[in-house]
Amino acid sequence: MSWAVEEWKEGLSPRVLQKIHELESQVDKLKKERQQRQYQLETLEAALQKQKQKVENEKNESAILKRENQSLMELCDNLEKAKQKISHDLQVKESQVNIQSGQLNSCKKDIEKLEQELKR
Repeated sequence: MSWAVEEWKEGLSPRVLQKIHELESQVDKLKKERQQRQYQLETLEAALQKQKQKVENEKNESAILKRENQSLMELCDNLEKAKQKISHDLQVKESQVNIQSGQLNSCKKDIEKLEQELKR
């Protein structure tokens, strides 16, 4: 088949044939360059898709971390409130202990006085 492709060139001057050959070489070179660029484009598109997926994964992970952070902040608030309540309850109980301790001391003094009176 290649002879049919070449047949149309018969009878052309050497200068024209040289120019045709140069143009065909240039076409081949451009085809190869186009293939290389197409491959580069496909490679870059694949890399872009990979980066987009990575960004999407990062966004998802960020959202998860934000929710987890919010949950932990709420937990800390609840623990702080519980700590304050326990601290308040402790102060109340210490006050009660102090009052009862004072009452105990008063009772001891009363007992001592009564014992002294009994001895007399």
